[in-house]
Amino acid sequence: MGKYRFSFMAGLATGYVLGTRAGKERYEQIKKAARSFAENPTVQQAAGAVQAQATGLASTAGTKISDGVRERVPGLRHNGHGSHESNGKRSYTGAGPEQD
Repeated sequence: MGKYRFSFMAGLATGYVLGTRAGKERYEQIKKAARSFAENPTVQQAAGAVQAQATGLASTAGTKISDGVRERVPGLRHNGHGSHESNGKRSYTGAGPEQD
């Protein structure tokens, strides 16, 4: 029984060593290919275009969200300086003690 166990352990160790060497070489190949792809001018140009479009979409979404909130929250209005202010009226929400 000890002979089989030793053979198994020796095979396991050999497989591990060979696997890690092959794995490291393959990892380096993948890393080199990814770097080459990322440095390609066409890829960089496309990435810039996607980033610009995403920024524009995020800005549009933010505007739509704040407009929607402004429409649904009573007393909230735009003050013309990029922020919002209330009309000064207070309402009790029931979340805690009412304060005046």
